Amino acid sequence: MLNRIFGLLGWLGSILVFTAVGIWFVRPDLESLRRVLALAGLACILLYSAAQWRQVARSFNRRQTRYGALAGTGLVLVLLVAIGLNYVLARQNVRWDLTAARQFSLSDQTRRVLGSLERPLRILVFARDLEFPTYQDRLDEYAYESGQVTVDYVDVDRDPLLARQYEVQSYGTIVFDYDGRVERVLSDSEQDLTNALIKVIEGEQQTVYFLEGHGERASSDSERDGYSTVSSALELDNYVIQSLILAQQGTVPNDATVVVVAGPQTDLLPGEIDALAAYLDRGGKLLVLLDPPTDADSPQPDGLLGLVRSWGIEAGTDVVVDASGMGQLFGADASVPIAANYPMHPITERFNLLTAYPLARSISAVETPPNGREPQPFIETSAQSWAEASLSELASGEVALNEDAGDRPGPIAIGMAVSVAVADASPPEQPAADAPSEDDGRPSPETRVAVIGDSDFATNGAVGIQGNRDMFLNTVSWLAQQESLIAIRPRQAEDRRLTMTADQQRRVFWLSLLFLPATVLGAGVYIWLRRR
Repeated sequence: MLNRIFGLLGWLGSILVFTAVGIWFVRPDLESLRRVLALAGLACILLYSAAQWRQVARSFNRRQTRYGALAGTGLVLVLLVAIGLNYVLARQNVRWDLTAARQFSLSDQTRRVLGSLERPLRILVFARDLEFPTYQDRLDEYAYESGQVTVDYVDVDRDPLLARQYEVQSYGTIVFDYDGRVERVLSDSEQDLTNALIKVIEGEQQTVYFLEGHGERASSDSERDGYSTVSSALELDNYVIQSLILAQQGTVPNDATVVVVAGPQTDLLPGEIDALAAYLDRGGKLLVLLDPPTDADSPQPDGLLGLVRSWGIEAGTDVVVDASGMGQLFGADASVPIAANYPMHPITERFNLLTAYPLARSISAVETPPNGREPQPFIETSAQSWAEASLSELASGEVALNEDAGDRPGPIAIGMAVSVAVADASPPEQPAADAPSEDDGRPSPETRVAVIGDSDFATNGAVGIQGNRDMFLNTVSWLAQQESLIAIRPRQAEDRRLTMTADQQRRVFWLSLLFLPATVLGAGVYIWLRRR
């Protein structure tokens, strides 16, 4: 009778232990119940072992039992090593992202924005308890990257008052609370989270104006040659996009953070040039994208060229030819110069992506920079490139470097930028006004001008090439004196699904359902017959 009771205790203990393990996988939140069941099960197993110690001792004299004990001991040791490694690595917070697009690692932009935090940032996730693990992997990375970040998980049903305080309307709402400002987002993708982070840090939005009226690229144009893609990307970086017709307004609006002149086909009117010059004198920011002339007789925007020349930047009347062969990577020829290595400049700091420029002109510094306005290159082509002076030879398709004919050997700069403090940029009779104090946390105002010898690189049709989008966005961020946004932005995860035909699906089905099991069964039968 006692043997039967102890035998039942052994079975009961095993059932309790397996139940505790099952709860661990299914309901990890029921920790107390899991612990009670595991302890009770182990107690029952120990009582059974103590009562049946003679049988247990005799069983160890059998060869099969010794082999089983050795195997069990080895398994226990492996489990202990795995548990120890997991414990150590968990405390060190070491992770490896082996995905091709590094979709589980924070982008360079996210790290730079988090590194710019000067005050505590609170992130609140409003969801159900069971949904919290889906957000933890991503948001824990934000908290690990910056000590200023704390993440709280709030069950909407258990704490409706807090949800009402933050005006939460639906499950899965993520709230960013920073310095009295609040932003909400309904997605846990890095792009959406970081965009909300930028908005809550910056607070007031800044405005980027795209000049129109001279055949420029339109910010709202969704066609191949338009700028709608980069405009949408600027909006994600917390910029407001507006159009500007200087011939109508007469002056650049006071809220203009950056003015973009993207590939004008005709020259600006003298009054428009004067308006841009006055805007720069009071600390404005200007991005000029100048396409090369189509032939030797093409009219040049002399007024605009004169404006950028007054800031020390010269645009060449040539076309950059790249004989390195890198353009073949994108299905392009030598007329598309590729930039792989970039001069030292804040715009290209830690920038390691290729950029392509369909039909670009050279950009250089004037021989004698006016008033100490010394521009710096930030985009250069390879040493195998040159600035082709003969546009007629380029049109024929047969070009070669000929320095005697005026060609300049590479590397060729196709992007230059200059920055000057407002006090130095302003005319003597116009002292800088509204300059912020040194202790208000804002950067000192500067006039900044950037010129790139191509406008095609940022169009909808070309912006998907490697780093073209980030190059344009980084240039605007530098002009706006928002250096924390200069980075490589998060990328959307690629669709790597395997699509199979109906015939391939049938083959996989029969292979897994019939062939593999039959192979294993046949091998087992063969071994059994050999041992008989």
